[in-house]
Amino acid sequence: MAISLIKEFRQKQKISLTPLLKKSIDLLQLSRYELIQKIDREIEINPFVEKEISEDFDTDENYNDSSFDFNVAAVENLRDTLINQINDLRLDEHDKGIALTIIDCIDESGQLIEDINEINKMMQGRTSAQDIEDILLNVIHNLEPIGVGYRNFKECIKIQIIKKDFNKKIKELCLQILNQNQLDSLSDINSTFLSKGYDESDIEKAMSEIKSCDLSPGLNFENTNYVIPDLKIELKNESLSVNFINDTFPTIKIDEELIEQTSLQLKNKPNKELAEKIQDAKWLLSSVKKRNDTVMQVGELICKRQISFLQDNPLKINPLSNKNLSDELGLHPSTISRILRSKYIDTPKGIIPLKSLLISSVSKTRDVTPNQLMQLIESIIQEEKKPKSDNKIALELNKRGFNLARRTISKYRKKLNIASSRNR
Repeated sequence: MAISLIKEFRQKQKISLTPLLKKSIDLLQLSRYELIQKIDREIEINPFVEKEISEDFDTDENYNDSSFDFNVAAVENLRDTLINQINDLRLDEHDKGIALTIIDCIDESGQLIEDINEINKMMQGRTSAQDIEDILLNVIHNLEPIGVGYRNFKECIKIQIIKKDFNKKIKELCLQILNQNQLDSLSDINSTFLSKGYDESDIEKAMSEIKSCDLSPGLNFENTNYVIPDLKIELKNESLSVNFINDTFPTIKIDEELIEQTSLQLKNKPNKELAEKIQDAKWLLSSVKKRNDTVMQVGELICKRQISFLQDNPLKINPLSNKNLSDELGLHPSTISRILRSKYIDTPKGIIPLKSLLISSVSKTRDVTPNQLMQLIESIIQEEKKPKSDNKIALELNKRGFNLARRTISKYRKKLNIASSRNR
């Protein structure tokens, strides 16, 4: 009985996924550039769709230049330049294999999108998690562009601060700020470091250096037209507004007069191909609007949650997950995932992937990001008089209100490259 019900359910699912519905789902995950290309292709093959050319949108200049493909081909992409740098290093085959696998897990912004354990699985037992961590820190993080291979914004900033050449006192202060556990506000940073003997001008200079760091180093390196933001943030005093960028997006419309004429003809002489073209034209118009509206909806919520980060504190990222967005917006998790793919936002900190503003809490009872947890673990270990086991660290954190398992502590301790209590 159960098997037959499952079979029936699957059949219904299969039936409900019409070609147009599948096309709509696929369209959701297109980047802005990919979507514009798709619109251009549809206009070429569908006489019922037209593009309204505004004065602000120059198709030839932005997207259809005959030299565009040549120029893109001539530009070395991020992956290729990282591989070339690895090839120039004198690494043995084992380390080189690790480095190349890590590079395959770096997205166009320069961020490492897989964790160490997942990369270890990809290596199929040919190495260890510790070796991967070592190659990431000592090889990948020394490649150009500076900051590439970062796992979170804080690590991205730290890599760049270390590599920057500026006042040693201010650099040390930057690193101390980045290593703090509590970075909820700039006032907290000020009060903490004023009490340590730094003056306000030192703190201001340090925060200025931190804020100047590039949060998507890969995007600046790959200077191609493929990365086009959908959204733009404007900040005025304490308010934040998110706007869809219209000036580089084609406005499309249906040729209603032609559809009316054709529909009359189809009554007397049915033509399946023409009928499908009319349907496709209407689908394109509604699906593009739905895609853009949903991008806007998701973007607004993300930016609202991360207003502290976007306004004045580059170290304050609030826990926010796909599930949080799904629950609050009433959208299916798969829709959220598709919307976040290859979508970019123009912020006061530069163009960054929209998905980079999401980060999950690792605690069930208190909001703590993986980065914050690693800071907590590191501070406990630094202050210990006698080496504490992962279990004791978990107990100590649980006393502070965190519901964390020993294996969670072990996982993030290893990410910090800190030995176990037996070996400390």
